Amino acid sequence: MDNLALIESFGDFKDEKGISKIDLMAIIEDSLKTLLKKRYDSDDHFDVIVNPDKGDFQIFLNKKIVEDQMSEDDDLEIEISEAKKIDPTFEVGEEFTQEIPLAQLGRRNILTLKQILATKLQEHNNAAMYEMFKDRIGEVIVGEVHHIRGKQVIILDDEGNEYILPKENQIPTDFFKKGESVRAVIEKVDFKGSKPQIIVSRTAPKFLEKLLELEIPEILDGTIILKKAVRIPGEKAKIAVDALDERIDPVGACVGVKGSRIHGVVRELRNENIDVIQWSKNPEVLVKRALGGVEINKVEINEEDHYALVYAPVEEISKIIGKQGQNIKLASWLTDYEIDVYREKQEDDDVELKEFDDEIEQWIIDEFTKVGLDTARSVLDKDTDVLLNLVDLEEETIEEVKRILREELE
Repeated sequence: MDNLALIESFGDFKDEKGISKIDLMAIIEDSLKTLLKKRYDSDDHFDVIVNPDKGDFQIFLNKKIVEDQMSEDDDLEIEISEAKKIDPTFEVGEEFTQEIPLAQLGRRNILTLKQILATKLQEHNNAAMYEMFKDRIGEVIVGEVHHIRGKQVIILDDEGNEYILPKENQIPTDFFKKGESVRAVIEKVDFKGSKPQIIVSRTAPKFLEKLLELEIPEILDGTIILKKAVRIPGEKAKIAVDALDERIDPVGACVGVKGSRIHGVVRELRNENIDVIQWSKNPEVLVKRALGGVEINKVEINEEDHYALVYAPVEEISKIIGKQGQNIKLASWLTDYEIDVYREKQEDDDVELKEFDDEIEQWIIDEFTKVGLDTARSVLDKDTDVLLNLVDLEEETIEEVKRILREELE
């Protein structure tokens, strides 16, 4: 097999993998040097010249000219008499360059060279794939379910690229069948041995962001700014949006008429409930909006600890916390503030004393009402010493009444 035939034997591989002629020549040069190191323990005495235009290469061995009968290594030295047969002007100590035909390396070494070439071509392809997909992290891919391996779903796109969708990156209600079309976002590219693995996700917030870009042109063109997206996959998500033009309603533009614009995203995410809020630079406003349409009396912000205290009526507490704590958790993620909610004590939290007739005897209640103390708070707000002067009751009785009232209100 001559040099050109060797190169052409890898032509199919080059065409299939899209390796340029220059890259292929560089791989051949590197492979030849690797073989020469194995064959001669070193490639220091060899020059490999690759001609990408002709698709050919040459191997030259540089020998040192020595006196006759003084050669210790015929691979690295040549006697003067032999050198002068080629060029009478040669002198002892000079360098003699000899071209080595590939066939001279022997059949076994040529087979070894082909194996080295195949390995280096595969390494080149793996490195090229890694670099290509490393730059595509965050992009949405579309492919078909090729097969399901354990808990992993293997996806192939139209170009034959393989993607791995691990179980932990699947929405809890995801269920896939072979041949089904799947969308996911490229999360990372890892090496497993020498082969790159492209890991995709359907649970990452980035997947939600990219789906919104695909469904809502104003986000893609920058008219609406997607500030942040957070998710509990398959359950609930919150996104914060803003617009540079004050005349644009970013929330309305994202949701659409009767939710028409966001419905496709919700369906792709297996009916994940998505709250869309307008971003605000004011942290108090942002926290209120992030918690949704609930009544909030006051928000206290601790910027140093990134902490927010929310005070709300008792009937709003469960709405603020949400199912399994999802609402307050997502609001904390969206705002970057750890949010705690407290019940706000209000006047309308008061209870009339007559409501306690099952725990407090009626004649005791009458003692308080006849001096104008007819609600629980009106009694609790006064010191026991003051009450002793107002009602005809023992101190022990007054303290017991206060205890009952306090347990109810606090």
